[in-house]
Amino acid sequence: MDKGSKPINQKTIAAVLIAGAFVGILNQTLLITALPIIMHDMNVNPSQVQWLTTIFLLTNGIMIPITAFLISKFTTRQLYLAAMGLFAFGTFLAAVAPVFSALLVGRVIQAAGAGILIPLMQTIFLNIFPEEKRGSVMGFVGLVISFAPAIGPTLSGWIIGHGSWRLLFYIILPIALINIAFAWYSLKNITEQTNPKLDILSILLSTLGFGGMLYGFSVAGSDGWSSSQVMFSLIGGALALVLFIWRQLILSAPIMEFRVFKSPLFAISSAIGIVIFASLIGAETVLPIYVQDIRGFSALDSGLMLLPGAIMMGIMSPITGRIFDKVGARGLSITGLFLLTASTLPFSFLNDATPFWYMTVMFTIRMAGISMVMMPIMTAALNELNNRLIPHGTAMINTLNQIGGSIGTAVLITVFSTSSAASNASSSAAATHGVNSAFFVATVISFVGFVLSMFIKRKANTKEKTVQGVPKSSIN
Repeated sequence: MDKGSKPINQKTIAAVLIAGAFVGILNQTLLITALPIIMHDMNVNPSQVQWLTTIFLLTNGIMIPITAFLISKFTTRQLYLAAMGLFAFGTFLAAVAPVFSALLVGRVIQAAGAGILIPLMQTIFLNIFPEEKRGSVMGFVGLVISFAPAIGPTLSGWIIGHGSWRLLFYIILPIALINIAFAWYSLKNITEQTNPKLDILSILLSTLGFGGMLYGFSVAGSDGWSSSQVMFSLIGGALALVLFIWRQLILSAPIMEFRVFKSPLFAISSAIGIVIFASLIGAETVLPIYVQDIRGFSALDSGLMLLPGAIMMGIMSPITGRIFDKVGARGLSITGLFLLTASTLPFSFLNDATPFWYMTVMFTIRMAGISMVMMPIMTAALNELNNRLIPHGTAMINTLNQIGGSIGTAVLITVFSTSSAASNASSSAAATHGVNSAFFVATVISFVGFVLSMFIKRKANTKEKTVQGVPKSSIN
């Protein structure tokens, strides 16, 4: 941390970090409604154009595990400015891309920067705010993580209705550059540098492991679980991941510290996080298929249906953060996962006459439930760790969330496809049956999270927490 005489301005730093993370995460879903237009303009087919979204998520998933090492290696200012610089350069390249391959490279560079931002932001917040205020602060982080991708399809649908898809990048670019300027003058060095040695084999195994798993789950929904490409990616990724974990356990300075799972609360919270993201991302992928392809609504209509849910999360996240500071994660998680399960079940009974307003209301309730769980459960888990382990904890949780989103999407799309194909009804009725089946599985996934929430301990009365009987301050 900087040793200068000026104290850290927590609000300024928080504003800079949240703004940067918002534009980074926004790009996960910003292109969804623009893909058909890009496909036509650049003369590519659907399987090629979908890589603009897939490659962003995949690169995010590869970069996040490495972030714990980068946080320990570089200063806060160096890492944040480099991450935002990469994101801005990738955004510029995507905006001016003359061919599809250049656009794809731009998306990779964008994602390489964006993948660093969320774990870095969470680590900084947990270092500059006392534990009794972390819930409120992380509530705003939850607003970014959930609101940004939810608003993406609506925003892009409106923008491309008034101009070229390139505007999506030209609008984001100046915001990123302004953020860099503010960070240059206001961001302080917060995190501690331990100067760990770079283990090339760990980086390689991490990339192959997490990248292979994420890629396999991402394409399983379209190619099927029995596809040789999917099987090779999942098996190869799993093998590399096992070797990566083994290597981290024998290294004196691992790039990811798997000993964070010694905390039972951290382990349970990580499992619930996977459930939440599987339900969130998977459902947000399946529902537009029903709304647009089966019911005939426009992409903008589909985005507008998701908008109240995004606004609800924006309202609820800071509120649930304050509640967490007072009562802990247990009550919020149980209530939130009950709401999520109860509001997902009605989507298992959709038909060709289900009112638009009804789907909007139920989806909004789903998002309210998710907002009660997402950041409180993450904050509770990270509060179990000391400052040295927090970068590893944030990287671990965010990586598992990415995997959860990929698993949820792959599973629900596969259920949708197989159920539709097995139905003897007309094409529209068969597709509706597939959507209903997918949401029934989503309901089961949510219920698993509800059961897991019962095992979360109540808020501790003492300030000194322990992990397996050992004081938190002594865990290294």
